[in-house]
Amino acid sequence: MSEAVAENIRRLGLIVNPVAGMGGSVGLKGTDGLDILERAIALGAKPGANRRAMEALERLCDYRKQLEIVTFPGEMGATVSNRAGFRHSVLRGTSRLERTSSEDTVKAAGLLMSGGVDIILFAGGDGTARDIVSAVGTGIPVIGIPAGVKIHSPVFARNPSAAGELARLFLFGPPTGLRELEVMDIDEESFRQGRVSTSLFGYLMVPYEKSHLQGGKSGSPRSEAVEVDGAAREAVSRMLPGVLYLVGPGSTTASLMGIMGCPFSLLGVDAVRDGKILGKDLSESEILEMIEPGNTRIIITVIGGQGFIFGRGNQQIGPGVIRMVGKKNITVVAAPSKLRSLPGRSIFVDTGDTQLDEDLCGYMRVITGPSEETLVSVRR
Repeated sequence: MSEAVAENIRRLGLIVNPVAGMGGSVGLKGTDGLDILERAIALGAKPGANRRAMEALERLCDYRKQLEIVTFPGEMGATVSNRAGFRHSVLRGTSRLERTSSEDTVKAAGLLMSGGVDIILFAGGDGTARDIVSAVGTGIPVIGIPAGVKIHSPVFARNPSAAGELARLFLFGPPTGLRELEVMDIDEESFRQGRVSTSLFGYLMVPYEKSHLQGGKSGSPRSEAVEVDGAAREAVSRMLPGVLYLVGPGSTTASLMGIMGCPFSLLGVDAVRDGKILGKDLSESEILEMIEPGNTRIIITVIGGQGFIFGRGNQQIGPGVIRMVGKKNITVVAAPSKLRSLPGRSIFVDTGDTQLDEDLCGYMRVITGPSEETLVSVRR
């Protein structure tokens, strides 16, 4: 390779946390810690982070001759880099095992920062982002590919394709600005017990293109409580006798369950029929066993500040569940003020199935209050 050509090569650091997101579909609300990972595997969880990384790399395929990926052995990046057809170099010093640790991620990020890459692209969730920030801080641009269960931090792109597109813009133009964005994470054990305890762990320097990044999750102001109650009561009034309802997580849906007098899991997926609870905090496989084709509905709400209805915190309602229930049997409930605060007044889907995401795009009716609903754009 000539020096002139070599000078034009950009170097992208890639870290894949291969166990990220494995706890989502089985209802474990995260995969931090070896014991939780073992439980997830025992419950039938399958890895998906490399598939998400592949979606991001596909946005860079036209630049294969101008790009070198610097990554780590096996499932930490080399496997997907090779599969995507990129020139890549593999750094040593991290675990070769598929069940990598937090320490592996921290060491990998440090090696990339000292190795002269232009930007780090990582696939994981908030726990992975914590590891990255502890190693590099704001010393190098970073983009997160959303692949975890907990994805509260605005350092993540809206979906894997958007992460790849953002990396392309940063590396090859037109140029994007950089902004320090928060890395947030929650205490998983508290999360599993229905309590949300979120902490700020630092900042990462992220190429900033608002349309490509997810927003940070926001809480609900007290003034929203009346709106939530009205929307929830309207949703309850529309529930049909004899129909099985799968109720997703969130304070809005919790209000709905409370109105019916049903016990509920604030951060899980529950099943109810005729005002009686049939199952709490269900995994994807349990939901699939319960579904009655043609007689099942999904009730979900919108994540404040982010706008996601699928793919953030409710991975138990996976692509298989959504396809069996059908788009026309999905009910979205949200306070009007929450919808007004969303980017572009749109709601988002990131189910992990790109074709399903496309099928869900368009418009959905959102229940917003007594005898009130609004038509909202759905995007991926």
